[in-house]
Amino acid sequence: MTTEKGLKLVERDEGGVDPVFRSDVIEGLSQEQKAIPARWLYDDAGSQLFEDITQLPEYYPTRAETEILTERAEEFAARIGPGRAVVEFGSGSSVKTPLLLEAIAPAAYVPLDIAGDFLRASAAELAAKFPGLPVHPVEADFMRQVQLPEEVADLPKLGFFPGSTIGNMVARTAVDLLRSMRETLGIGAQLLIGMDLIKNEDVLVAAYDDDAGVTAEFNVNLIRRINRELDGDIPVDAFEHEARWNDDYARVEMHLVAGRDMTFTVGGRTFTMQKGETIHTENSHKFNRRTSNMLLLAGGWEPQERWLDSKDRFSLILAEARPPRSAP
Repeated sequence: MTTEKGLKLVERDEGGVDPVFRSDVIEGLSQEQKAIPARWLYDDAGSQLFEDITQLPEYYPTRAETEILTERAEEFAARIGPGRAVVEFGSGSSVKTPLLLEAIAPAAYVPLDIAGDFLRASAAELAAKFPGLPVHPVEADFMRQVQLPEEVADLPKLGFFPGSTIGNMVARTAVDLLRSMRETLGIGAQLLIGMDLIKNEDVLVAAYDDDAGVTAEFNVNLIRRINRELDGDIPVDAFEHEARWNDDYARVEMHLVAGRDMTFTVGGRTFTMQKGETIHTENSHKFNRRTSNMLLLAGGWEPQERWLDSKDRFSLILAEARPPRSAP
């Protein structure tokens, strides 16, 4: 087994806080429609809660994506080929990532994630399952270009971005990320990316508002993180989780709804909220063939192959990084 402790690329201030987290929260709470980027939901506790969400009966994406990876393994192997360094943007799932690694016989595995403890635990678990596979975890904000370990510099790359995480971003941010991925992986690299599909509104909303309340806990955990890391005093019990479908943008939105008027401080700044006002914490955009292809092309990736699960709920798309073009 070849493992490494991992490159630590997330900068912290003297208080041990990611300054980008601080800036995003202060800026987001200062807006008329308060909003905090969804990536900050994923501290170690949030990452574990999301793993719990993937096991819920209402949350179909993980089962659908796992079905594709299981049933189409031979097709992945044929289209991707062996000997690539698999670079996963976000810590690997204990279910999905091994299915891909088993199918394509990679030369190395590089998980990237901003949640360091969760990243290293996930990397160690994957290394134990694949004792002959070099594993190089990198703690980094993959929303920006990442310097990959020297050990994989000369290997052909396959980016892996499962779970329709790309749907958490508005189009501008998603395109920026796809371009950053192309810079990280290089021209000629491949990207295997999950994109959830548009379907019945009731099915979509239930996936983000489960009966057991796990998604609600995941959402509220963001307030606990802000209070803990940014010296906040936001009343946790004053907020309720809400999931809603926004048809104009083809997305499910998650909000934290204020149950009363309140004043609180975060990072030395004072904020007020009125009853019914919300903090917008996550989007989950849904796609069809045209919109998914357009997004990938805008980010510099040319779609090569598309696979769906048996119920046409979810898609996995293989794309290739092509040189930028300014003309047909």
